[in-house]
Amino acid sequence: MSCCDPSSDMSAKVTETPATKNSVGTGYAVQGSEELRYSYSFVDDIFDANKDDLASMYTKWGRVLCVLDETVHSIYGSAIETFTFHIFKGGELNKNMDTFEGMVDAFDQFGLIRKEPVLVVGGGLASDVCGYACASYRRSTNWIRVGTTLIALIDAAISIKVGINHGKLKNRLGAYHAPAHTFLDFNFLKTLPEGQIRNGFAEIVKISHVADKTTWDLLVKYGPDLVTTGFGRKESNKSYAQELKQAADTICRRAIKVMLDLESPNLHEIGLDRVIASGHAVSPTLELAPFPPLRHGHAITVDMAWSATLAHSRGYITDAERDEFFDTVTGVGLTIDHELFDDKLMMTGVAAILKTRDGLLRLAVPKPLGTCHFINDYTEDELKKALATHKSYIKQRYPQTNGGAGVDGYADAGDLGADPAELARRQAESLAETGVGKAKKPNGVPASKVATQPAAVKASA
Repeated sequence: MSCCDPSSDMSAKVTETPATKNSVGTGYAVQGSEELRYSYSFVDDIFDANKDDLASMYTKWGRVLCVLDETVHSIYGSAIETFTFHIFKGGELNKNMDTFEGMVDAFDQFGLIRKEPVLVVGGGLASDVCGYACASYRRSTNWIRVGTTLIALIDAAISIKVGINHGKLKNRLGAYHAPAHTFLDFNFLKTLPEGQIRNGFAEIVKISHVADKTTWDLLVKYGPDLVTTGFGRKESNKSYAQELKQAADTICRRAIKVMLDLESPNLHEIGLDRVIASGHAVSPTLELAPFPPLRHGHAITVDMAWSATLAHSRGYITDAERDEFFDTVTGVGLTIDHELFDDKLMMTGVAAILKTRDGLLRLAVPKPLGTCHFINDYTEDELKKALATHKSYIKQRYPQTNGGAGVDGYADAGDLGADPAELARRQAESLAETGVGKAKKPNGVPASKVATQPAAVKASA
């Protein structure tokens, strides 16, 4: 007999289990399931006062607590000035417990009511930290997400993972907590710097080259123009702008849908063969190796490029497919190799990812382009030979990249949330000590000029 309604929206079955040797009676086993619902909508100019898509989410409460960083507030704060703001300092260095606790304090000071959704506006870092604060506050607080960067719109928006860094450990504390709704407004790309567009472009490469040939072909055709025009949002030629925006919208919608199809059945990452983890085998180790760190999109592109070389060496992709992959990513200015990416770093990265992936490499590679295959049957010697081939191929075919360097490949003060002067000082010290860093970039070469004329040579497999 129950005195009240169930306190959970789970359906569950409780059964008795046999007594064990040392127990004093039978035990109980609970088998349950919980329905999870969350949604997405594409709305351009979401803050337009004539559009009620966002406002309708808050009709019941008549108020909005909006969490956003200083940069986003400086650009868009005036458009939503009726909201109550909690403004935090962005950047990877501030993805920590202090920022998390500041958000929790803001929830409490606002007098947040159970089920009342917090609004987070910003990039992937904002949704990671605020989502974790919402997961923790009263153990589950609703939230609504508005992404303002390409990575936030394409990649972070798909996941329900939220979290913060702990010490030097990236995303070590976190939870799985889906927002009630995500608004996808690609007009935010009008104000996003080109370097961040390029950074996000890598996330579409990540999924399309192993899961969606149609999207991949559109990246090949429009790549450099997508980056330089904010996916068509800044194109001044009106006739071409329509074509480019249509292509961009198709690319983004397909990328989001493919990732949702792949990830939604595996939201808690119980299955470890994850297509979406393409480019994430050795990149976590490589990304943080130099100072400043590599931007995430550049780091995963190095990983994907090496993986493509390995796939080619096994005959999984043709010469033409390999060349197309490298021409496309270098054509938009993404990094394809790094001087610190040597045998030692590679095997350190492999050892680290084996722990994350339960003892298997699960290296996602194209077989052929647009289709994924996971490599587990490798030898250390094979990986080292592939890396040597990779570097030789880049040196011969892309000498203009100065060893595979990309454009704006390193994190800047804004990415890190660091004082620009202090960052410059530490960077100079690091460069003097190691000889590794920004000085190795191809000196601000425009993305459209990086690899439009690859050398007509072929590296041995």
